[in-house]
Amino acid sequence: MTATQTSSTPSRQDQKVNVKVVTSGLWVAMLFVFAYVDIFTALRADVITGVLGGKVAGAGFDINQSFLVLTTVYILVPALMVPFSLMAPARLNRPVNVVVSILYAVSVVAAAIGETWAYYFVGSVVEVVLLAAIAAVAWSWPRSSAPRQLAA
Repeated sequence: MTATQTSSTPSRQDQKVNVKVVTSGLWVAMLFVFAYVDIFTALRADVITGVLGGKVAGAGFDINQSFLVLTTVYILVPALMVPFSLMAPARLNRPVNVVVSILYAVSVVAAAIGETWAYYFVGSVVEVVLLAAIAAVAWSWPRSSAPRQLAA
């Protein structure tokens, strides 16, 4: 084929995905990894032994009402970031996504300190990468090209 000839195969159009959809999707992916790492953790003998004794293995926390409520709240925040990312206005969406993703990345790194299981490190690295991607996408949120209307 010469430089002037064109291919008979049509090219694919690549649509730009809305920032809200991207951040929401990244939160979903992070939650899947988060959930599976926790599910795999529940299969470990040391964790099962700790649970049977009413303790969180390694950390030594008592498994009680307070612990379970706080753990639920910890999971609810990223779970609620999925719809929040889709529905909140950009002026609120951007800073909340940046702050929450950074805070969760720090918490994932802190939770991995002292861990010796490879699956946990792999999952934690993927979670941090996804959370960093959320922060980066939200940070670079495009500005509107329309002029802002000033209130009279």
